[in-house]
Amino acid sequence: MDVARLPLAHGTLDEAVARLRRVREAAPDAGVLVDLPGPKIRTTPFPEGGVTLVPGNVVRLVPRDLAPASDEVAIGVSVPELVESLREGDRVALGDGGVVLVCDEREGEGVKAHVVSGGKVQGRPGVTVPASRLSLKTPTQEDLERLEVFLSEGIESVAVSFVRSAADLETVKAVVGPGVLVCAKIETPEALGDIDNILRVADIVMVARGDLGVRVPLEEVPHIQKALIRSCIAWGRPVITATQMLESMVSSPVPTRAEVTDVANAVFDGTSAVMLSAESAVGADPVNAVATMARIARRADLDFDSYQWGRNLPAQHFASEGAVGARITAAIGAAAWRASVEEKASVIIACTNSGATARAIARFRPAAPIVAATPFAFTARQLTTSWGVDTVIVPEAKSTDEAVENGVEAVRAAGYTKAGDLVVVLAGSLHDPSPVTDTLRLVRIY
Repeated sequence: MDVARLPLAHGTLDEAVARLRRVREAAPDAGVLVDLPGPKIRTTPFPEGGVTLVPGNVVRLVPRDLAPASDEVAIGVSVPELVESLREGDRVALGDGGVVLVCDEREGEGVKAHVVSGGKVQGRPGVTVPASRLSLKTPTQEDLERLEVFLSEGIESVAVSFVRSAADLETVKAVVGPGVLVCAKIETPEALGDIDNILRVADIVMVARGDLGVRVPLEEVPHIQKALIRSCIAWGRPVITATQMLESMVSSPVPTRAEVTDVANAVFDGTSAVMLSAESAVGADPVNAVATMARIARRADLDFDSYQWGRNLPAQHFASEGAVGARITAAIGAAAWRASVEEKASVIIACTNSGATARAIARFRPAAPIVAATPFAFTARQLTTSWGVDTVIVPEAKSTDEAVENGVEAVRAAGYTKAGDLVVVLAGSLHDPSPVTDTLRLVRIY
């Protein structure tokens, strides 16, 4: 799976655009998921290599103008209003909550605090405070301005941070229009309370365990993760599990055994993708971290029980009660999965323009490889977030028969099949005003 995530919290917009262009040049087939920072409050940059905050030490939290660079003495905060709102006794968490400060007293424009839980901080970690201290809107105006720039660069997907309700996603969808996928990052208790409505609107969901684990009790995070994955599969939505998966590899060449198990368990849970954060953003060896995660995921895939998964799949949920096309697509997908099992198909070919056909069959997590045959490179890149989907580019078809022929030939030429193999082919109605998969064929390769 090739997915490049471009967080916008680090560096300027121009630097982020430059990174995107370098990714496009180095990996033209990679899908790009731009991560809008939302109302994320961060520190000003710590020096290269980071600093260690020691329990009991006193630090000052000040507006960013008073500390353009943070250190062990003064920590600049990106939102001045936050510093103004802090009161004695408030707990302030940095990053993913490993470092905790408690406010003691106000001092000029800042606040004196002591370190309760220490550790190393580097880059520009997030700042989490009691929810009552500050209320910020998602997406921010800056998010929307940045989004316009990235849309002009042809991005495939955009992630919305700190989603609280479906309305937050609808604001972004109104800007991106049809085609660009919108990912809801689930990292607030409010989002959990509106999850069905969010899943009704979202195209992709990310279980953002870092900020989520700061805002809900830590012991709840594993249960929330599993429940979200199950819900996403019921809705037919790709789901990404993210944050601290190989956290020790920020500085270590090998992960802990617990981290290896965490990645494998996410695969066993049926997640569509796993994602690194600090490991690849500020880690000592991001290439090694990515390669390690890939090895763990590939090994876990070997023991994934596709048959039991498909047989016990929950009923499909739909975005609207009258979603006739989606219901037809779901029914054809179920028949395709059953046919692939009973006929021992070597490949499932999803002939698709929008990617909807491939996402529909990916919900079943079949044992047979899924290959999406699409005439559009944009769609092929979007499908990198979907479970188990490879892609081939085919000529644009004028009929369903031609689409099936193009898909079978491209998959055969790419080496996915050999003579005598049986393949399952799904195709949509090319002239229907809304995407619907209504064709299922079994084809013998000669």
